[in-house]
Amino acid sequence: MSSLKDFKVGSTVKVVKVNGQGAVKRRIMDMGITKGTELYIRKVAPLGDPIEITVRGYELSLRKADAEILDVE
Repeated sequence: MSSLKDFKVGSTVKVVKVNGQGAVKRRIMDMGITKGTELYIRKVAPLGDPIEITVRGYELSLRKADAEILDVE
C-alpha cells in the first residue's frame, strides 16, 4: 500500500486504511474520508503542499502530513 501523497494528479484511488490517532484521525474521518471512499487527485501545489482532492462530490485541500496517513490503492 501507498500513501495518498505518492500518487500523481488525475489519479483516482480508494482508501484502504486511515492511520493516525486521536483528533487527527477523527478530523480526517469527519471530512468524509473513510475506508472504501474513492478520492480523485485534482491538483498539487508547486511545492507539494497542499493537495486538492475530490471526495464524495466536493473539493477538499489536505496538507501533505494529512495525506501521508491515508493508505490507498
